[in-house]
Amino acid sequence: MTSVVKELGCYVLPGKASSPIAGIQQAIEAERIGLGSVWASERWETKESGALLGAIAQATTHIRLVTGTTHFNTRHPMVLAGMAATLQGLSGGRFEMGVARSVVDRWKKIGAPPQTNQSMADMAGILKQLWAGETVSYSGPAGNFPEMLFVDLPDKSTPIHLAAVGPKTLALAGAHFDGVILHPFLTPHGVARSADIVRQAAEQAGRDPASVRIIAAVVVAPDLTPEETRAAVYARAATYFVHKEMAMPILRANEWDPAQLEPILATGLEELEMQQVSVEVLRAKMAEASALIPRAWLDEGAAMGAAATVAARLREYRAAGADEILLHGATADKLEGLVSAYRTLAAG
Repeated sequence: MTSVVKELGCYVLPGKASSPIAGIQQAIEAERIGLGSVWASERWETKESGALLGAIAQATTHIRLVTGTTHFNTRHPMVLAGMAATLQGLSGGRFEMGVARSVVDRWKKIGAPPQTNQSMADMAGILKQLWAGETVSYSGPAGNFPEMLFVDLPDKSTPIHLAAVGPKTLALAGAHFDGVILHPFLTPHGVARSADIVRQAAEQAGRDPASVRIIAAVVVAPDLTPEETRAAVYARAATYFVHKEMAMPILRANEWDPAQLEPILATGLEELEMQQVSVEVLRAKMAEASALIPRAWLDEGAAMGAAATVAARLREYRAAGADEILLHGATADKLEGLVSAYRTLAAG
């Protein structure tokens, strides 16, 4: 049996997906090559995370299953707590929940309440109370819930990890969550600075700083063709850097020049992503935005090249304070060589 590299995980169905079926096979492959976790990025049309991870739970035996990410404000807390408890039962206790804030405009468009630091902290507490069998009566930033109670309790509480990039959200993770999921395209330096904020906030909250998992999401392109590398790294970078609200905290963490962001924002890709446009139009605009991203950002904030080179780069992220690495940009069928190279480096 292949030894498991517990600190490495990968996404299934990264980006848009026309069908969820392929994600099941990707998870099986991730388990076969020895990854420690698989992550389901939620897009409601084809990748609702509860349904997808439920199927994956039945197709795998030991790999950890994580939402990467869902949101507190899109399900009633009883429904979200129930989803987690059911996934724990289906998977034998392998489920973990990754949650994110997302952008305010998105919630305005669909009529969901925006999330604040206080509402997210409160919701994390509410879920843990429900899983512990406590009656929850709450009225505050997270909503109005007169009386909630879980009658049939799960065997274990679900770890909750918060996606964070700005200092306030990083501190929130340190004070209230089980782990933090750092944003793609942070450099090792950016990861180290972010980890320091999380650890300090945990200590100030009276928690053991080492108990908060630091999960670095690293975009990788190991042994890929130039075309595959462009799709894995360049195009993916464009989806982040065209959103100013998302991009600026990355630039600040990495200490990059924000003036270099302006031409990327001027492409208008951000508006197109939320419209019903053809794939051809979207790809053309994506290529335009990708070409404007400074090459140094990609070299410093991602890991490209031979599998051994990428593995060495991942070790840099670990040395910078990452407890786990979430491999982004390549599915499990492209990662066996990288996992093997990383395993060899770790053993040495």
